[in-house]
Amino acid sequence: MTRQSIEEYAEAVRERYQASKKAVKQKILDEFVAATGRHRKAAIRLLNKPGGKKAVNKRRGRPKGYSLEAVSALRVVWEASDRLCSKRFHPFLPELVEVMKRYEELVVTEEVEGELRRMSASTIDRALRLYRTRPQRHGLSTTRPSRVLKSAIPLKTFGEWSDSEPGYIEIDLVAHCGDSTQGFYLNTLSAVDVATGWYEAMAVWGKYQEHVTGAIHKIRNQIPMTLKGVHSDSGSEFINQKLYGYCKSQNIEFTRSRSYKKNDNCHVEQKNWQVVRRIIGYDRFSSKEALRALDSVYTVARLYINFFQPVMKLVGKSRNGARVHKVFDTAQTPYQRLLASGVLTREQREALSSIYGALNPVKLLKQIERESMHLWSLADKK
Repeated sequence: MTRQSIEEYAEAVRERYQASKKAVKQKILDEFVAATGRHRKAAIRLLNKPGGKKAVNKRRGRPKGYSLEAVSALRVVWEASDRLCSKRFHPFLPELVEVMKRYEELVVTEEVEGELRRMSASTIDRALRLYRTRPQRHGLSTTRPSRVLKSAIPLKTFGEWSDSEPGYIEIDLVAHCGDSTQGFYLNTLSAVDVATGWYEAMAVWGKYQEHVTGAIHKIRNQIPMTLKGVHSDSGSEFINQKLYGYCKSQNIEFTRSRSYKKNDNCHVEQKNWQVVRRIIGYDRFSSKEALRALDSVYTVARLYINFFQPVMKLVGKSRNGARVHKVFDTAQTPYQRLLASGVLTREQREALSSIYGALNPVKLLKQIERESMHLWSLADKK
């Protein structure tokens, strides 16, 4: 029986039950328990309630603390953040609301804005639970270990990044090969600054050493801090004389991870999914036009990711038996972390601030979607 049916049944026999003697009450109670499946004590409490029609659709528990307008506004801001998780979204919510109000992408009353600012991360999770479903795919790995120069390039493991300063980046190559690694296809050079989370991506024509090294040179000129170190996996696209000689000539520290140990390159591996796969997807691209379209996507995406996508950093970890307890700091955007690092000159800070002041996150996200749709139209046909 449904809850509504049980309530109606109880309402029908309640008056007779309360007016009857003990023996009759027991018979009514036996029939009620057999028909509804309720526990006997629960049935007694229900039948002993005062009479009167109960509201059928009345919500149980304490009343909701946030209005429908606040939840609707929350979803608008959340979509503008590209569906961040609540732990990253919650600290950045007030600033993102201010930016969206400035560009009239969000129009809310003071009461609704106050509700948004009061929401906790758990409340945000509950309010947005229905909208979080997304299909997932997995890409193919094209990393092949190289034995050349391995002894000359020092190893650096995941545990050696705790005291990193801005300017040391992890790099990786993401293949746009579709369902097969045979033949020619485009790649993305993915790079992330470990200390601040600043992210850059470059489209690469194949996996040629000259093109990979050239993409790293472009990233070096594009990032707002001085490039001090490069850390890669042990693939032959990185472990070669071309990149080794470039780093040596530019006084850039070159380190590598252990073979088959993805956790040594964990910061950029995370970005490969979070940025490249979520935005570009898993299609195969192999044309010059697709290369230009891929670069157009990354030109816009780098602004959105670095200025409007907060990241959390691990600050502590403890083990209790089989359980590992991790502690993260408050989520901040790479732009905020870079300003707080103190490595930028006054001119660099002012330049970044002027760029940030001219950005509209909603328009950037829409532009990323338009550029991505154009790129998808250039995917190789099966």
